[in-house]
Amino acid sequence: MGTPEFAVGSLAALINAGFNVVAVVTMPDKPAGRGLNLQQSAVKQYALQYNIPVLQPEKLKNTEFIEQLRSYNADLQVVVAFRMLPVIVWDMPPMGTINVHASLLPHYRGAAPINWAIINGEKETGITTFKLQHEIDTGDILLQEKVTIKESETVGTLHDKLKNVGASLLVETVKGLANNTIKEQPQAAFDLSSLKHAPKIFTETCKIDWKASVQEIYNLIRGLNPYPAAFTTLNDKKVKLFDCVIEKKESISTNLGEVFTDGKTELKFAAKDGYIVVKELQIEGKKRMKTEDFLRGYRWVN
Repeated sequence: MGTPEFAVGSLAALINAGFNVVAVVTMPDKPAGRGLNLQQSAVKQYALQYNIPVLQPEKLKNTEFIEQLRSYNADLQVVVAFRMLPVIVWDMPPMGTINVHASLLPHYRGAAPINWAIINGEKETGITTFKLQHEIDTGDILLQEKVTIKESETVGTLHDKLKNVGASLLVETVKGLANNTIKEQPQAAFDLSSLKHAPKIFTETCKIDWKASVQEIYNLIRGLNPYPAAFTTLNDKKVKLFDCVIEKKESISTNLGEVFTDGKTELKFAAKDGYIVVKELQIEGKKRMKTEDFLRGYRWVN
């Protein structure tokens, strides 16, 4: 059960490991692009290559869907980047339902664990496989694997890294469950007093606050690159920032958020303790481009 590209890695790993994937459950096709043509999810596209039956329920409590799902007599259900499941679904198989989550639970429960780990400046994250239960991301932990977050890591590069780690850990988890060699760990056994959370990313999350430190702003930009992207304004137009570097200063005697440029290759914004030097950006109505290409064709408003 999954929808985006992140889930494809796990589906592919299960197939390649020789497990009998009897069906795939994914989101219904959605209109996309200028022509609003129906777009199949990444998971559906992959499943169809292997002639795996694909279920696309609008509602997960739909009687027809429940009966169809039950007819496959699956031993185990695997959820990777999907929707919240009702009890009647996740409690169906005899071995239960397991989830692949892109954080070291119990930290970063929620919809955007990869983003928030970078935004919060973490040096380490990982993958957790766990058993589903009523409250989201709170089930008993099966296996975990740690992953280092590099200083220049973006959510794009970390996503790809965790996708591969998650796929491998899933195969190890399913084998362990089949062999009865995994000891489940209740999350209540961990220190839950200072949990870090990973709520859904909204537009207001992406707006850069130039009163923050350059490190905090840099982390925000990395944690939203390439999508949905951190943004600010430039001459009253929205501009998304992608690849950037930090130029630290002890103090700055200028307005926060003020932009500086040589008009050729350099573009930087002032924060309270330095500058965010922009290497790649996208201004409203234009494509993403390198700073020097942007400056070559941009007319500054005095």
